[in-house]
Amino acid sequence: MMKIVQIQAYPVSFPVPTDKSVTLGIGRSVKRDAVLIRVETDQGLIGWGESHHGRCPGAIARLVDTTLRELVVGMDALDVSGVWARVYKMQIGSHGMGAAAALALSGLDLALWDIRCQAAGMPLYTMLGGRSRPIKAYAGGISLGWQEPASLADEAKAYVEQGYRAVKLRVGDTVARDIARVSAVRAALGPEIDILVDANTNYTLDDTRRVLPAYDELDVGWLEEPFPAHDLGLYRRAARLGRTPLAAGENHYTRYEFDPLIASESIGFVQPDLSKTGGITESLKIAAIAGARRLSVNPHTSATAVNMATSISFLCGIDNPGYFEADLTAYNPFRDDMTDKPPYVLDGNGCVSPLEGIGIGLTIDQAFVAAHPLIEGPCYV
Repeated sequence: MMKIVQIQAYPVSFPVPTDKSVTLGIGRSVKRDAVLIRVETDQGLIGWGESHHGRCPGAIARLVDTTLRELVVGMDALDVSGVWARVYKMQIGSHGMGAAAALALSGLDLALWDIRCQAAGMPLYTMLGGRSRPIKAYAGGISLGWQEPASLADEAKAYVEQGYRAVKLRVGDTVARDIARVSAVRAALGPEIDILVDANTNYTLDDTRRVLPAYDELDVGWLEEPFPAHDLGLYRRAARLGRTPLAAGENHYTRYEFDPLIASESIGFVQPDLSKTGGITESLKIAAIAGARRLSVNPHTSATAVNMATSISFLCGIDNPGYFEADLTAYNPFRDDMTDKPPYVLDGNGCVSPLEGIGIGLTIDQAFVAAHPLIEGPCYV
């Protein structure tokens, strides 16, 4: 038994310079947040994970530092399923904080998998039963936002010139402006590049009915999150309106929300975020549910290199991997400066591969963490 002796959350932030800000369906980005989770064991092993900030990183950190810490300190760090079940029972399934607890648990779970990898001396993808392999990537993150069509087409072309074979555009503005933007990008990139679109829950059913014929004609690969996660009825209705498949999952929590979503046959692509839905332990279950329906898993990428590198290793460890969302945010110190190396490198075929080394192959710069304390307030305005 390897006991958990300490758990500490580190909410971190940085302001986004005005000239690097991106506007999308949830507003204009003004800062970036994340919550890092550090778990220490009685045998000296230390694991790191990332919880999504939930747009209130101080609250997620507080939940980790009080309730989750009291629930799991003293448990076996290698018993990730037992830790997960205890937190679920006490904070998600019974009178708890629901989504916030899922975010907090996700970072804890990632840290425990890091410890398991260290104890076994294995890369994460090996621990998951996989091997290093190329994973196709699309140009995403907080990029390709609402802008003039010509400017957007130029940005998309620059990513293709870097080697990406797929890009994701932010829609959810007006139907006319969305169609104009996607049309300009398709004209600029030609038929060989995959174009995906993300409405950030900002469409109505009528918007979707009006925009889907154009997306069908433009051969859009998926329409992501036209509606909020709880509007399953709208997803069912929208799925019948065109040929373009819907995608969803970054705002669904645990297998218990993914199961009815997948069973509804309203989505063609499954998008759990490992820092939101319950960590690696739960995402493996979600991947199995998706696999039973012959659906691929295309994780949503969170804020830091920890989530990014973990997501690539996770995709190498399952049998239904889809796209990795490469973060092309113009300014992201959490991606570029928080760890000893970049979380991924694009190859000449538009793919990424997991880093070599124990766990996810990254080392956290704790001086960087200390230098980026929490900034209160909303991250989009």
